[in-house]
Amino acid sequence: MKRIIFSVATLLLLGPARADRSFIRANTNAGSAALAAQTELYTARQAGVGADSKASFAFAVIGDSGTGHKAQYEVARQMKVEHDKVPFDTVIMCGDNIYPDGNPALFKPKFEEPYKDLLAGGVRFYASLGNHDAERGSKAELEYDKFSMGGHRYYSFTKEDGLVEFFSLDTTAITPEQIKWLDEALAASKARWKVVFGHHPLYCSARKHGSSPELCTVLEPLFVKYKVDAVFSGHDHVYERVKPQNGVYYFTEGASGQLRKGNLDRSNPIYEAGDDRTNSFLLVQTNGSQMTVEAIAADGTVLDKAVIDKR
Repeated sequence: MKRIIFSVATLLLLGPARADRSFIRANTNAGSAALAAQTELYTARQAGVGADSKASFAFAVIGDSGTGHKAQYEVARQMKVEHDKVPFDTVIMCGDNIYPDGNPALFKPKFEEPYKDLLAGGVRFYASLGNHDAERGSKAELEYDKFSMGGHRYYSFTKEDGLVEFFSLDTTAITPEQIKWLDEALAASKARWKVVFGHHPLYCSARKHGSSPELCTVLEPLFVKYKVDAVFSGHDHVYERVKPQNGVYYFTEGASGQLRKGNLDRSNPIYEAGDDRTNSFLLVQTNGSQMTVEAIAADGTVLDKAVIDKR
């Protein structure tokens, strides 16, 4: 069930305002370029992310993960396998982190135990709230140090000296204050890559929930204006990459602990690639010119690979 709370009329009439930037970390890397108009799909993993920049950064993406079931553990084990090959230190979480309702008593069995090897290796997780988290446990999750939210429902952080800036949204309760904050934060960003993550997808071909037109109304203009590169979400228990919308790439990764088999509508005009048969996570690698996104199944199979090219 979606809990997206806002007045569209109110949000569209918002003027400039000063937001609480206490959790925004400044970065110093200058420069951004127009996002390439199309994605290249590779079947071999050797393509890499390019070699024209010394700065590089890798991170993983999971969503709808916190079940404590076998599927979550299998995905977590494969994440560790990939980590041993590509030592990422960051995982972004696209909500529904602790089923069924965010109960803090379940943090250990449904988060700490599945990802104990990654946590022991120094990997840091950054969460966003899903509708299940908001039912009971949002306050506990906001204050849980291993979710790195610092008490904030929405926040940003940079990596690799500002090569990438992440913007975590609370799509369960979009408010005018959050929209003002996002406008300011994106405007101030000097990162080469701008990445947004949250729970509800703006665009998705899944039949259960699918796209969120109300979120498109208030968020998409900011994504386009400030040249956001990629948006990651969950909610629908599938993996999907939609065709770029107005220059922005959208990925749904809601299959890291749950799975809704046969749910993708591949006849949807926005559908580009996806998988609704296998639990998965995403491995993303960036440098100054390219971002590579791989969807990896629990058994290590590469389900999809896309390259976003800034050149």
